[in-house]
Parts: sequence; structure tokens; C-alpha cells
Amino acid sequence: MTGDPAGRITAATADGPPFHGVVFDMDGIVGDTEHLWDLSWAAYAQAHHTPWQHEDSVDTMGMSVPEWSARLVERTGSGETAEQAADFCVQYIVGRVRAGEAGLMPGGPELVRFAASRVPIALATSSARPIIEVLLADGGLDRLFGAVVTSAEVPRGKPSPDVYLEAARQIGLSGRAGIGIEDSGNGIRSAHGAGLYVIAIPNRQFPPRPEALALAHHVAQDHADALAHLTGLLADPAAT
Repeated sequence: MTGDPAGRITAATADGPPFHGVVFDMDGIVGDTEHLWDLSWAAYAQAHHTPWQHEDSVDTMGMSVPEWSARLVERTGSGETAEQAADFCVQYIVGRVRAGEAGLMPGGPELVRFAASRVPIALATSSARPIIEVLLADGGLDRLFGAVVTSAEVPRGKPSPDVYLEAARQIGLSGRAGIGIEDSGNGIRSAHGAGLYVIAIPNRQFPPRPEALALAHHVAQDHADALAHLTGLLADPAAT
């Protein structure tokens, strides 16, 4: 999929057509794992005697695995392949998730279950499948998603809209109104570029830049606020 305007989803508003699906981001929305990416990148950089700053992680959040791993190799001059850098970071995170150092985001499962009770849902993420599988299976959420698409499986990662367009297509949203739920600046840009109605739950450790946050249709204070807003957007099937 590309960012061609012809491929955009039709974004609805509260006064417009009903919404027919919800596409979730993973890290920071469903999984409480955003901080582990920061730690894994810093650990890789440290292993190759290179400093890694908070701003480096802010700018990297939301990139696809091939994109950020190539950036790590270039930044550190490690001499490794991007695949080796990616494997280091993914295994770092999987190990910590299995050790109980991270899990599902507080309020994330409730948001997912509510949306799934109303419309088809999908996941559009820059995370890696081993991490996704561990987190979703642990929370019993894996059966709820009609599609799971990673940025590594489309031509361009976030902030390009490709991953959202493909996830939306797989649950039948093409040309129909859909909602995207995001926490990062790159993710907000991606969902907005796909034409989705964007609910932002800003990541507090890696907050989106103001110009990205301005693209969201609703900025939620937390997951509970996002759930309240989502409830108002999704019609009850029993009432239609």
C-alpha cells in the first residue's frame, strides 16, 4: 500500500457517517513496552561504545524494524547487519517481557475488548512479531484482532501511512470510515495520513511533538478518557 490519497480511508466525524473499524497501535497503546525499545536501543549502542540520548528514542519511536535497525548500525558503526541489530533488540525485549518486566498497558485490554465488541479491529504496529505474540497471547487478546500488520511487512514504516492502510484493508475498511488509536508522533502522522479519525493517547515518556499532536481529532488524557470517547463514536450493534 502507498500513501496515495486514493488509498486513504474515509475519516468520519461525530456528525458524519458511522465508523466501521478500529486500528490500534501496539507499543504504548496495547502493550506497556515503549520504554523497553528505548532500553534495547541504548543497550545496543552501549555495547558498541556509542551514546544514545532520550531524543534519539523520541525520533526513532514508530519506525519499522528494518528502518530503526539500519539506523542503529549506521549510528554506532557496529559493522553488523541490520538484521543482527534487530535480533539483539527484539530478544532483549522478549526476555524482559517473559521475565515480567513489562506487559499490557493499564486500560489497554479494556479498550481493545470494547472496540472488538462493536466493530472489526486490527493492529498496525512497528513492533516485531515475537513481541506481539507474547503480549497478545498473555492477555488473551490475540483472538480479537482480525488483522495484525507490522511496518516490516509494508514498503514504508511510520510516519508513512502504509501500515495503517494495509491493516484497515485487511478488515474491510477501504473507503469506509475508521478510527486509529496512537501514542507516538510518528504513529499519529501515519494514522492521519491513512485518513483515519485519530484518537491520541500521548506517551508521557516520549511525548509527541506539538505539530504531530495537532493532527489528532481527539487527544485523550489516558486510556479511560479514550474509552469514553470511543464509546461515543461506536454505535451499539443492538441499537441498529
